[in-house]
Amino acid sequence: VSDPHHQSTCEAAAPMPEIALLTLANHAEVQNGLLYVNGGGWDTLTRSHLPGKEPDANLISIALATLVHWDEANETHQLAVWIEDEDAGSRLIEWQIGVEVGRPAGRVPGSDSRSALALNATIAFPHEGGYRVVAEVGEPRHQMTYPFRVVDRIISSSQ
Repeated sequence: VSDPHHQSTCEAAAPMPEIALLTLANHAEVQNGLLYVNGGGWDTLTRSHLPGKEPDANLISIALATLVHWDEANETHQLAVWIEDEDAGSRLIEWQIGVEVGRPAGRVPGSDSRSALALNATIAFPHEGGYRVVAEVGEPRHQMTYPFRVVDRIISSSQ
């Protein structure tokens, strides 16, 4: 089943490694190789603030997983993740990460392995509108995007 929020592109017919999962969450973490996600899958961030005041920065989490083929295990693969505005004009934050997946004992030869990752950041979005998370891994680059919107809600000082 395809998800309309995700767009995936690659430069080759069967890229490895690849981004297998990309989503936004209120909180995400990895423990013992498992990805724990709270409040995940949202596509709208609502910032509430008083009239004439700038909205506070927002804590968000990016949950993702890479898929690495057996033949590419035990090698470091470069993963780049960033958040940009919908015009791809400016990157608000960016990570460059080396990802290495081993071959665990007992793994069936030829099978793929997943590696989970959680990135947490406090971001001051400069304006309302569309943004997207972009993740790229491997050579050739496999890319997945996750679009979302930031909307402002002005609250009265009596609330």
